[in-house]
Amino acid sequence: MRYIFLLFTHCLLLGLDLRGINKLDDWIILQEKPIMVAWQEFQGYPIGKAEMILEHNMSSIAQLIQDLENYPNIFKRVTGAKQIESNIVQIILDMPFPFAGRDYVVKYYIEQNDDQWVFSFSSVEHPDGSLDDKYVRLPNAAGVWILDQSSLNKTMVTYAWNGELLGNFPDFGLNRAWITQGTEVLTWLNEALSNKVN
Repeated sequence: MRYIFLLFTHCLLLGLDLRGINKLDDWIILQEKPIMVAWQEFQGYPIGKAEMILEHNMSSIAQLIQDLENYPNIFKRVTGAKQIESNIVQIILDMPFPFAGRDYVVKYYIEQNDDQWVFSFSSVEHPDGSLDDKYVRLPNAAGVWILDQSSLNKTMVTYAWNGELLGNFPDFGLNRAWITQGTEVLTWLNEALSNKVN
């Protein structure tokens, strides 16, 4: 019993599991091209989803997604990525003026089979995930990357995330923010993959 208590005081999982997101219907489409972006409410949270077929093989995409400490070089809004434990990371994000930056601490899991790779993450409380007062903590952060290999060099990439932004961000701006986030994330991932090939 003592060991279970220590585990929960060291790292408290706050939990929103988005691994089954592709089984949900009733998405509200915000943008169809060049990257499909949609949203819906799931377990009381607004969830965004972006999808695009990338002309890269699944393993090269998976390799970049799990290179968390390199995120500031891949995703331009990420200003910091601190590995806290082997599968716990703190991500720090820049936001456009006049909004404060955001940060979150998440535990992540990887599942893989021959033609699909899933990288899911969900918020945890961790004593080493210190909060800078210049940032707004996203305590319910969660997301998933789902890679479905359709051929040797074609992969359907789905990225879904909790679209809650908190702080001083107005609700009327959320649709635009989700379109921007979904488009930027998949565009930057594709650019990083293309640069790696060249």
